Amino acid sequence: MRALTWQGKRDVRIEEVPDPRIQKPDDIVVQVTSTGICGSDLHLYEVLGPFLDPGDILGHETMGVVAETGPEVTDLAVGDRVVIPFNVSCNTCWMCEQGLHSQCETTQVRSMGSGAALFGYTKLYGQVPGGQAEFLRVPFGNTLPIKVPEGPSDDRFVYLSDVLPTAWQAVEYAAIPRGGSVTVLGLGPIGDMAARIARLRGAEQVIGVDLVDYRLERARRNGFTVLDLREHEKDLGDAVRELTQGRGTDAVIDAVGLEAHGTPTAQAAQWAVGLLPDKLARPLMEKAGIDRVGALLAGIDAVRRGGTLSISGVYGGAASPLPLLTMFDKQLQVRMGQANVWRWVEDILPHLTDDDPLGVDGFATHHLPLSEGPAAYATFQAKEDGMVKTLLKP
Repeated sequence: MRALTWQGKRDVRIEEVPDPRIQKPDDIVVQVTSTGICGSDLHLYEVLGPFLDPGDILGHETMGVVAETGPEVTDLAVGDRVVIPFNVSCNTCWMCEQGLHSQCETTQVRSMGSGAALFGYTKLYGQVPGGQAEFLRVPFGNTLPIKVPEGPSDDRFVYLSDVLPTAWQAVEYAAIPRGGSVTVLGLGPIGDMAARIARLRGAEQVIGVDLVDYRLERARRNGFTVLDLREHEKDLGDAVRELTQGRGTDAVIDAVGLEAHGTPTAQAAQWAVGLLPDKLARPLMEKAGIDRVGALLAGIDAVRRGGTLSISGVYGGAASPLPLLTMFDKQLQVRMGQANVWRWVEDILPHLTDDDPLGVDGFATHHLPLSEGPAAYATFQAKEDGMVKTLLKP
């Protein structure tokens, strides 16, 4: 089959690789019909190379049609249409039963000290082949896939794999009071969708922050207040307070993560580590990594006293300093973590209706064949061509 593979920093290629096969009795093989490029895929493209091997298949936003089932699969049949959560979770262990699918005890990558395995996401999370390919092997065929109805286009459901549950959890963790306010840092796919969900769930004031013109315009068209970081890099907190009676918003959602703008020292450190041989780079990233925490610091400043900071952006550093005195003094609540996909599916499905209150049918800015995946990664990394969300079609 054809698959999009990692070959090196900023080097992904379409290659012919062996077809996946049933390995355990409850496996299924899915013929992929739609697969997204995620902002966190860019971390693999740019920063996390020391945890990848050439030939690793990328991608963790996948849906398709069941092509083959193992002998113990009883809940699905060939031809069923399914979305595959990005967490590789059994849905039956103690952690999964608590709604913590990202901490699944069956698939925790204990050798790396990590939570549940993820599709297409480095040795840190199990080095499981991803879904930017023509076919994908999926374990736990009775409990992991999300069966969806025939008929509506993939755009209606593919975001159940990651974007929708990640954004939903970000809003849930933000604990925005009904009629309250939230600042969303970063208007990429997760931030954009989090803003929509926050409004759907009763937030009266949603402020979006970015520095890319087309992202700001997209949020403005959707009726959100926007702040251009290029105009407020030194006074973002003050700008938010001016819009909120001098207090700051009830919550801030950080949808940026480790590649934040405006932290050149950390950026230089990331680049320097990326130039080292893997055996030297890995321990440095694991034990002494420094993230670009500009967005996180801005969020701490912009949230009101007694408010909540919800972090959905991916951070990877082990030595990133935080202003704990300020966080303590402001009495902040902080929640974060990988999204627990299955935890939110029942909450989200009622909104994937024909009236489309979240705008999922038009959420993707680009629909491209899998063969154009390498060019799409480069465009997305460069923030060009109005690209917010790309779906690849194998």
